[in-house]
Order: sequence, then structure tokens, then C-alpha cells
Amino acid sequence: MSGVDAAITRAHHDEWARVVAALTRRFGDLDIAEDAAAEAFATAVERWPSDGVPPNPGAWLTTTANRKAIDRIRRENKRDDKQKAAQAAYDDTPPEPLGAIDDDRLRLIFTCCHPALAMETRVALTLRMVGGLTVPEIARAFLVAESAMGQRITRAKAKIKAARIPYRVPSAEDLPARVSGVLTVLFLVFNEGYLATGPGTDPVRHDLTAEAIRLTRLIRALLPDDGEVAGLLALMLLIEARRPARVSAGGELVALDEQDREAWDAALIAEGHRLVRERLAAAAAGVAPGRYQILAAINAVHTSARDIRNTDWSQVLALYDQLVRVDPSPTVALNRAVAVAELDGPEVALADVDRVEHELGGYHAYHATRADLLRRLGRDEESRAAYDKAVELAGNTAEIASLIRRRDQLRLRDAAARDR
Repeated sequence: MSGVDAAITRAHHDEWARVVAALTRRFGDLDIAEDAAAEAFATAVERWPSDGVPPNPGAWLTTTANRKAIDRIRRENKRDDKQKAAQAAYDDTPPEPLGAIDDDRLRLIFTCCHPALAMETRVALTLRMVGGLTVPEIARAFLVAESAMGQRITRAKAKIKAARIPYRVPSAEDLPARVSGVLTVLFLVFNEGYLATGPGTDPVRHDLTAEAIRLTRLIRALLPDDGEVAGLLALMLLIEARRPARVSAGGELVALDEQDREAWDAALIAEGHRLVRERLAAAAAGVAPGRYQILAAINAVHTSARDIRNTDWSQVLALYDQLVRVDPSPTVALNRAVAVAELDGPEVALADVDRVEHELGGYHAYHATRADLLRRLGRDEESRAAYDKAVELAGNTAEIASLIRRRDQLRLRDAAARDR
């Protein structure tokens, strides 16, 4: 990659959201903002190789995109409101602050993640408008036809316009609830990359996990005092740190207790631990931690142990007990049972798991956890049946391979026992 190509890639990475957000504020139209930003980057691809990279790429792109937008509005001069928007484009008066925090990118994120939009639409729109991913890239990430994804994004922008969803950060009293929705979107993006689903996909999608982390860093920079933002970033970093050891050379998911911990990313772990310590200090000062902060603390315990045998399971269980009070969901109860098994034995844990069967019977991880506990109890026939169900429900190719291997090990163990 040439120096100019690298500069364009870096500018797209750093400036896309800023340019789109600035245009959205000025023109009040996501379509105009998206198209003008794309045209500005296309112009950079044409001109920078011969003209050179400008001293301030972001300013050059914003100026160029503004001109592109004005040209488009002038061409589409059939409606008076667009003429007024074009005139307003010449007004360089700084806008009045809108909402609790005055930042164009934050307004854009809250617009894309508005609760009036369906969750899958929020994810797609955020990746396009804030992340700068192309429609084909988003479609591939979520196993949707490109045309269908394009229509989803188009409908979302139309709904924002028709419903007059405001382009602003929520008021101070509404901000905590709305931030939670934004974090949910970002965690969904991360999880799809962390454990990608569907045939023909890589079992781990680093492009999606990296994008989720990048966007969460942006939120963190804009909301540095929000504990749950810091918690989510720490959680993502500590999970991402384990990525090099999560899939074997043969394409099989490697469980935490079998991973080569020397392969973990020490820099990401150090950063994640620093954020967790920061939130623990806040908790000691009387600030109650939220869901993401507690999950990050659990992952900090796991990544502190250089060997699975050194894991402080009592601390993990105490953190899960705290999490249950914040998020009393059956999924949390299922994960808590794993720690219970290490401290009180698989039989006690199995009783806990069986209590959430009604809610989680269609979830592959429920059956995988149950299969492991039954295996440890020597109830091999029941364990094989649970593994069969987990394989049937799982969507990640590496995880399916791991489940099949564990199930087949039981068959080999039974065959060996019969031969004796």
C-alpha cells in the first residue's frame, strides 16, 4: 500500500463519522450526508495521488463534502426546504448546543440508535453512518442479501425523516437510558464478530470485533465519565485479548481451560485491567457498577490467572452474585452455574442449570453447559444427548467442531470401558 493509499485509509477510519455527522447537522438529512461524504472520499482517491495529501485531511474532506452536498441540493431544487438548506450551508455560525453534550458524532450515534428503530436496523445504520462500512460489508457480516441490507438502511433513514427523529443527544435525565441502548448495539456487533454465525463465515470476525471496539472507544472519548461505557470497553478488550488462542489450527473453538495463555494479547489485557481498576475505585467510592462493569471484572479475574488452576473461582462467583442482582436473567444464571461447578461440584451446578431449562431450552449454550456437567458426573448417555442438542442449535462452525469432539470422546470412553 502506497503512502497516499494509507493516508486515505487512515482518513476514512478517523474522519468518516466526523464528516457525516457535521453534514447531518448542517443539512438535516442522512441521505445527503452519506452521499456527500462518500463523494468526498471518492474525490480524495482521484486527487490526492497527484495533488498530495492535504495538511489537514479532515478539514479538506469536510469542505469537499459540503460542496458536494450543496451541489446536490441545487440540482434537486424542486422543493423549497432544500433551497433553504442550501442557503443555510453558507452560514458558519456555530450551532446551539443540543442535548447534554454538544458533539456532532454523538448526535449521529444517538440518531442511528434511536429506540423507534428495530434493533437490527440500529446495528446496520450505526455501522454504515458511524462506522463507514459499505452496504456489501454489512450484508456479508450479518448474512443478509446486499439488496435487503440496502433496503433496510434506506427504510431506516426514511423513518428517521418521516418520524422527525431529532438529531441531538438526549437530555441529561434521558441520557443514561439512551446510552444503554447504544451500548447494546455495539455489544451486538462485537458478539457477532466474537462468535460469528452461519455457514461459510469465519468462526471469529476480527473486522467486526475491531469495529465494535473502535466505536466504543469513540463513545468513551465522548462520555469519559460513564462507567458502563468504560465497562463495555474493558469487557471487549479482555475478550478480544484471548482471540489468538480461541480457534485451533484445525478450526475448532478452544475452551478457556484449554487455551494457550501465552498467546493472549498482553497489551489489551493491561488496558482492560486498568479500566476495571478504575471502575472498582469508583465502586469503592459508592458508585454502583452496572452490568458491563461487572462482566468486565469477571473477565479480569479470568485473564489474571496464568493457569486455569489459579483462577479465583470464589471471586468469580461473588461477581456473578452481584451481577444477578443487576441482571437477573436466565443467561446470567447459566454462566453463574459454571463457577458453582468449580466450587461446589457439578451436581449442585446441574440443579441450577436445570432450573432455567424453560427459558433457555432453545439456546445451544444451555445444552453445552449441561452436557459438560453430565460428563463430569459420569452420566455419559445423557451427556451425549445434550451434546447432540447443542450441535443441532449451534451456529458457529468452530464451536460445532468443539462440541462434536467432546461428544465423540464420550463414545470412545464408553467403547474403551466395554472392551475392558
